[in-house]
Amino acid sequence: MNYTFDHELFLWLNFDGGPVMDTVMKVVSGTTMWIPLYLFILGYVCYKYGWKRAIGFLVCLVLAIGLSDIVCGIFKHSGPLKHLWESFPVRHRPMFDSAVRDLAHVVSYGHGPYGTVSAHAATVVSLAWISALAIRKWWYDVIITLAVVLICYSRIYLACHFPMDILLGTIVGTISGLSMFFLWKKFDIVLQKTTFAAGKREK
Repeated sequence: MNYTFDHELFLWLNFDGGPVMDTVMKVVSGTTMWIPLYLFILGYVCYKYGWKRAIGFLVCLVLAIGLSDIVCGIFKHSGPLKHLWESFPVRHRPMFDSAVRDLAHVVSYGHGPYGTVSAHAATVVSLAWISALAIRKWWYDVIITLAVVLICYSRIYLACHFPMDILLGTIVGTISGLSMFFLWKKFDIVLQKTTFAAGKREK
C-alpha cells in the first residue's frame, strides 16, 4: 500500500518523549502491565454469571482475540493464514517506510516489516467489546476505553503503526468482539436451558 494521507497525523502523534516516555510506552504496549485487568475481567464475569457461564465467556474471549490476530495476519502476510491473500498489497510499518522513517521517533526495530492491519488494536478492541458487554458497568466502560486508547496510541508512538493501521484494526476487533459476544450469549442460553432441564429431572 502506498497511500500517504495519514503520514502527517502520524508524524504529529509520534515524537521523542525522552527515555521515560519511551519506557512507559513500551510497557503499555506489552502484556505484563495488563494482566491484572485480564484477571479482573475473568473474576468479575465469574462473580456475576457463575463459573460455568464464565468458562463459556473465557472460550469466546480467547476466540475473539485469536480471530482478530489471525485476520490481521492475513493482511500482513504472517501467521497461520499468511498465504490466504498473497496478492494483498502490504504496507510497511512507519519505522521501515522510506517516506517517514528518517523523521519518525523509533524506540526499537524489533518488529516485523509490515503494519497493516494492527493486531494490537484489533485484539484489545475485541477484548473491550466482549468484556464491556458482559460486565455492563459505566466505570468499566471508562477504564477499558482508556486502556484501548492508551495501547493504540503506544503503537503510533513506537512507530509500529500508522493511524490507518489502528483504524483498520479497530474495525477488525469490533467485528470479532461483537461476533464472539453474541456467540457466548447463544451458548449461554443453551447452557441455562440444559441446567434448567437437569434441575427438573432431579426433582
